[in-house]
Amino acid sequence: MTLNKTTLLSSILLAVASTSIKAKDVTVSIMPDTVSVLRNPLNGWVMYLGRNWDEQFWTNQGYDAMPADHHKTTVKVSDYANTCYIRTSWRSFEPEEGQYIWKNPHSRLMKLLRSCLDRHMKLAFRIVVDSRDQGQNTPLYVKEAGARGFQDPNNPQNWSPYPDDAVFQEKYAKFLKAFATEFNDPDKVDFIDAFGLGKWGEAHGLIYEDYQNKGKVYKWITDLYARTFTRIPLIINYHRLVADTVSWAAPNPNSRRMLEEAIQKGYSLRHDAFGMTGYYQDWEKEFAKKWNFKRPIIMEGGWITGAHHRYWIDPSNAYRQGHSEDVRRGEYTLSGEAHVNMMDLRVGDETHSWFNTAFDLVKKFVHEGGYRLYPCTLTMPDQAKRNETVLIQHTWRNIGWGYCPTNIPQWHQKYKVGIALKAPNDRIVKTIVVTDSDLSTWLKGNDTTYTTSVSLAGVEKGKYIWLIGLVDTTKGNQPGLQMAVAADKQFNGWLKAGTVTIK
Repeated sequence: MTLNKTTLLSSILLAVASTSIKAKDVTVSIMPDTVSVLRNPLNGWVMYLGRNWDEQFWTNQGYDAMPADHHKTTVKVSDYANTCYIRTSWRSFEPEEGQYIWKNPHSRLMKLLRSCLDRHMKLAFRIVVDSRDQGQNTPLYVKEAGARGFQDPNNPQNWSPYPDDAVFQEKYAKFLKAFATEFNDPDKVDFIDAFGLGKWGEAHGLIYEDYQNKGKVYKWITDLYARTFTRIPLIINYHRLVADTVSWAAPNPNSRRMLEEAIQKGYSLRHDAFGMTGYYQDWEKEFAKKWNFKRPIIMEGGWITGAHHRYWIDPSNAYRQGHSEDVRRGEYTLSGEAHVNMMDLRVGDETHSWFNTAFDLVKKFVHEGGYRLYPCTLTMPDQAKRNETVLIQHTWRNIGWGYCPTNIPQWHQKYKVGIALKAPNDRIVKTIVVTDSDLSTWLKGNDTTYTTSVSLAGVEKGKYIWLIGLVDTTKGNQPGLQMAVAADKQFNGWLKAGTVTIK
């Protein structure tokens, strides 16, 4: 039986369990690791991939020797990022109908993605359909099959389908189903931008054949992704004009309702204009605040500091021309206010800017952003009798400003606290899952304490080590999340909490 301090006063618990904390019990305090990059899902830095890159970009683009701290040193970007995110075209994954690029491991794109997985990073995707301002994003077999659409007014050779066209919807649904056979896999993929329509796939600026179909298209695309990708988190841009034909104006009165419909289907949130204070305004801040700690938020910066964007005209007046570090600090401040779980390292100059002019913030987000969990106090017996049932008290702390989203439907509370006993030969002889531990409720500034009963039935006499960790219940209750504790105090992802002699 496990009792949660959040629902029952500790004093009542101790009164009922008269044998709970005895004189032979030992209490230990754990100091957190506040420095190491924790490779946990939906957490930390997201490194963007160029859609035309190949697997040699680590050296060709300087990602294995990125100048940092005003050129005082160089670092590997992959040492800081947990996820590689690529926004690429439907056509790049399916150039001809049924010719899926992931079936060719020697293709440029698949070798690029494999190079990221080989560095113990996960993947994330946005599959773009609209071809405006870009190359041909939708494979032309869709047009040849009879789908209706439109040409890019600035590049007439590029064609896009109307999102309310039936032929397009049929072909796209077929592609997504095939895509999911390869990428609906949480071991490889961290999340997917589950919309992909509109300008740059950002869920705004859509062109319909009939605007009256806006609501039907929105329901179709969100239903399709929710039905198809059941194991990886779904993300949507909480744009004030979601699915609308314009890209920026006053908030559409239907946007909040539509976004919350997607959230009810299991979607989590991102926004693509952090730091742009003329774009990311009160509506966006209030929407994020409403969903804080209910759904994780991923940020993307809006300004492009190394190109044509005139970031120094931002209404905040906080960004000096020629000082990209001002933009980085503006993005960081808004990210803290929104309690984001992930921040972006976009391609080229933006990544260089983060590491070279704002390296302190790169490291600071590792320390304080997202979720960072560890057991700060443990009380456990150092002696016990065979077949006895003992009590272990453990208090958990989150030192990150975000939260561990075990409450999203795709995770379905699969991460739990686990307690185990390790024999001298390193064999784990007993594992207990704390079934009522809910990691999504562990928020910064509010520790959570549990008292868990552990039966020693079947454990032979001898000396053992108590282990505690965050296990994945879908993988045999093995450690699934990295804790913020020193590596030398761990055993295969478990914290070595203390010893116990069973007589």
